[in-house]
Amino acid sequence: MPRTIHVLNGPNLNRLGKREPEIYGRTTLAEVEALCRAAAGADSLVFRQTNYEGQLVDWIHEATDAEAAGIVINPAGLTFTSIPVLDALKMFKGPIVELHISNIHRREAIYHRSLVSTVATAVIAGLGAAGYATAVQALQGLLDAA
Repeated sequence: MPRTIHVLNGPNLNRLGKREPEIYGRTTLAEVEALCRAAAGADSLVFRQTNYEGQLVDWIHEATDAEAAGIVINPAGLTFTSIPVLDALKMFKGPIVELHISNIHRREAIYHRSLVSTVATAVIAGLGAAGYATAVQALQGLLDAA
């Protein structure tokens, strides 16, 4: 039976391909979405991006209420600052894969403490845009093992 996976993206990820390509690469968000859809195979995929914290919280609530199978989330800058995103993720019952395009632990100290990691089932960082497909596949593996 196909499952629904939510891939949720936070602020500034709509600028992928243009924003600091030396850190985030040249792959666009549309290309990232295509990678995720290919990786999802028969599973249904909801792919979203917002620059607004409250919108991201609402989408986590939607995934929770719809009993989505799992969430892949790149909260971007909200990773390190957002208690509301953290609290919303605490309500989600399925696996959560936190994703970062860059290796946040090799960057400035402000990027080293992820609030989301405290509730994430797994964390993927530093694989570039290809990390999204890896995250979707890892989530599927977690669901298959459950």
